[in-house]
Amino acid sequence: MNASTQPDLQTSGISHWPDTDTIDARLKALIRQPIRPIRREHMDQVHGYFEQQCQGSKRLAEQAATVIPGGIQHNLAFNYPFPLAMKSARGAHLEDVDGNRYIDFLQAGGPTLLGSNDPVVQEKVIETLRECGPVTGLLHEYEYKLAELVCRHVPSVEMFRMLASGTESVMGAIRLARAYTGKKWVIKIGGAYHGWSDQLVYGMRIPGTGRREAIGIPRGATSHTQESFPNDLAAIRRRLQLNRLRGGTAAIIVEPLGPESGTRPAHKEFNANLRKLCDEFGALLIFDEVVSGFRVGLSGAQGYFKVKPDLTIFGKCLTGGYPMAGGIGGRREVMMLLAGGIGGKQTKRAFVGGTLTANPLSCVAGYYSLIEMEKRNAAAVAGRAGDRLTAGLAAIIERRGLPYVVYNQGSVVHLQTSGVLLLNVRNPIQLLREVNPRKHMMEEMGAAYMAHGLVTLAGSRLYTSAADTDEIIDEALNRFDDVFGLV
Repeated sequence: MNASTQPDLQTSGISHWPDTDTIDARLKALIRQPIRPIRREHMDQVHGYFEQQCQGSKRLAEQAATVIPGGIQHNLAFNYPFPLAMKSARGAHLEDVDGNRYIDFLQAGGPTLLGSNDPVVQEKVIETLRECGPVTGLLHEYEYKLAELVCRHVPSVEMFRMLASGTESVMGAIRLARAYTGKKWVIKIGGAYHGWSDQLVYGMRIPGTGRREAIGIPRGATSHTQESFPNDLAAIRRRLQLNRLRGGTAAIIVEPLGPESGTRPAHKEFNANLRKLCDEFGALLIFDEVVSGFRVGLSGAQGYFKVKPDLTIFGKCLTGGYPMAGGIGGRREVMMLLAGGIGGKQTKRAFVGGTLTANPLSCVAGYYSLIEMEKRNAAAVAGRAGDRLTAGLAAIIERRGLPYVVYNQGSVVHLQTSGVLLLNVRNPIQLLREVNPRKHMMEEMGAAYMAHGLVTLAGSRLYTSAADTDEIIDEALNRFDDVFGLV
């Protein structure tokens, strides 16, 4: 690893780190004032778009609702006023079943850094499908080639074990940390999303909510899960001290950009300070790089921050959008507890599995996605597109005198209009009073973006890709300007 404390801006997906205190102050100001939604008469126009231009999607959504709970299976899918059904994806664009074309800032929730359905990767997957098929249950050369590539690029990774999703990888990493340390307690940062396993559906989206956002989970499943508010190192230290009296902390798990992909951005030195605390108290530091891995750069967020975690969670970007994307990487002595297979010398292990894990198609897709990311300097290209989009949105917001907040961490762009994700249990009266109207405003903003040919993540997050040219970004800004004119 480069001894420099500064990231390589030529290849990094992040050209500058936002001033966390300034962003935090602006976000707090946003939720202190009344919401600024789209005017009622203009929402009628937005609904008119869906009714007039999206009848094929509406029919399909109605049919799906008869056999699929809620009519939609993807938690990233925007379903207000009804979900749109897509038939094609290529590069920076999507097309729905009615022939409407959209600029895609969802990018499947972040994995398609090259842009959707990259032809180079697609061809390699098709070749493998013809030769080998989707799965054999036995070793394939691209398992090694992908693992070797991950180990080469990511500073902390000496060994890599592929799994089927980010959620599975988090589950495996927590099990591994407990097996290696012999300790039970796990600390997460409130508001962060680490998948949907029983033990970590805890303190999601809004810090301090604990178990309140989930039902159907036995209390014992989260009995050793704890959360601390973002950027509060003193509180984390107190938890570590208390846990030491009760058997010790196995791990601290963190999204290095900040909870919910940087919705609450981390202080730039936060991760380095977590590293010190973990070393002091004998806990493992786990970086959840499901979103930031490869999107921030080939070395991940850990390469940008120059911090080595003990374990790293991979997902999404690992296979460039192809299924079965997940994995755990880390120190050799820790990772050896994940040795697989039947028989062999390894007798003590933290068991993980999955028949479709590390299948040839996923591994080939992952290998060539990473190769193409490197060839095209994709993280930096996508990051500069994120910079251009953010600067343009900020100018529009200022010109129109709106209280909205926009900032980015490279290709991860945050656009807060309602501030619903910034509500806090420390102000329970405001939370109870405003969560629903602010959530509804976010839904309406997302629908308005969609009606203007812009696909976003819940109307509040945008992912740029290497397929986003200056022309595409500028066209998107014109459309955002039109939407903000409806407020």
